[in-house]
Amino acid sequence: MVESSKSTVQSVGKAFAVLRSFRAETPELTISEVASSAGLDRGTAFRLIHTMVDLGYLAAVPGTRRFWLTLKCLELGYSALAAGGLQRQSRPVLQGLVPDIADAASLGMLDGPDVVYLERIQADLGRQAPDRRAGSRTGAYAAALGHAILAWQPPDHARQIMQSGERIPLSGATLTDLDQLCARLAEVRARGYAISDGENAFGLRTVAAPIFWPDGTVRAAISLTVQTVRQELDGFVAAAVPPLLQATRALSGAVRLSAAA
Repeated sequence: MVESSKSTVQSVGKAFAVLRSFRAETPELTISEVASSAGLDRGTAFRLIHTMVDLGYLAAVPGTRRFWLTLKCLELGYSALAAGGLQRQSRPVLQGLVPDIADAASLGMLDGPDVVYLERIQADLGRQAPDRRAGSRTGAYAAALGHAILAWQPPDHARQIMQSGERIPLSGATLTDLDQLCARLAEVRARGYAISDGENAFGLRTVAAPIFWPDGTVRAAISLTVQTVRQELDGFVAAAVPPLLQATRALSGAVRLSAAA
């Protein structure tokens, strides 16, 4: 067990102690064995094990009183590993889109109610452009990048995500009403990509499309941004969407190959 402190949630520490009890040399354990390994009393180990069974991270070994880790545990680390690989793989793809197609190209992932930028290739967007370097974040509700990810979440879940964060107007065109945002997400999913005309930042137009994981879920997206003075919206959409979708298909394939490997 981890040494306790004022900021430590003991129940979380105990849950991870249960998971760490399962090793290569002890892949199947009884409740008593888990309790001994994790330094817990049997009652606590019993409750934690059955909670993890309900959540899908542990399973009973058929015909025994033992338990083992399920493949769902891999998801805890796979998202981070896949994101790191995706960041490296996206860089040349994004570089190929700037500046011929767009003034900026970004890769982002959802983190709570925000989109975190993992990669960004940018030409000159003017002095008024927001800082979108790798590691920066913006509210998913107000960004085409966020809409391209949220639109492929279950609708109730997408609403909960947007509701969990502050929604303030970033420009005169920003939508903040939840019902309007949910209707927008339905349009994005039906269309296959998101469009933002100055909603995240005045003077910028953006299109974004999702990157699909092997299980069909969407956890990341790519966006292309251009200054309004450079191109009208219809012309930008017509020119940018085909290479955008080609890029997301390529990166979806890369994620699929990484998962297979």
